[in-house]
Amino acid sequence: MKTSTFIASVAFGITMLLSSNANAQKFPDLDKSPMDMASYPNDYKDPAKLVRIIYGRPQLKGRDLSTLIPEGKVWRTGANEAAEITFYKDMKFGDKKIKAGAYSLFLLPEKNACTVIISKDLNVWGSYTYKEANDVARLSVPVTEGTDSLEAFSMVFTKADKGVILNLGWDKTRVAVPFTE
Repeated sequence: MKTSTFIASVAFGITMLLSSNANAQKFPDLDKSPMDMASYPNDYKDPAKLVRIIYGRPQLKGRDLSTLIPEGKVWRTGANEAAEITFYKDMKFGDKKIKAGAYSLFLLPEKNACTVIISKDLNVWGSYTYKEANDVARLSVPVTEGTDSLEAFSMVFTKADKGVILNLGWDKTRVAVPFTE
């Protein structure tokens, strides 16, 4: 009985040793534009979220912002996948009511403004397959200039009267997107 237990244990050990090497995981290097998330309320301890956005954070790396986000071309609002915004309750975007749910967020940069686009398309890589017919709402907001340059594209929500503002910044460019309850 002891011999068969010993043989079984050795066989199991050898099998585990060989199979773990054969099935070892190969993990990719870190993404050059890592995913980030912004939400409101910003406190991670507060589970009663109003809105959340998940996006890729591209870096300038010495490049000119106008070549990365050219005027007149729809942009995915970040890197890699299009930014995904989730509303946990119905919100207003300009004069349009947005039902609670998940959407993609695109931007259309213009000379002194930016058209913010909420699309019903989800799981979209970039803006290559963007379809205007799937827009839920559009709102033109002014573009302003900040004093500090941001190397990484960044988003943060702040409290506003009767809602929140999604603040976007990259280099010295700033865009404030209002949502109301």
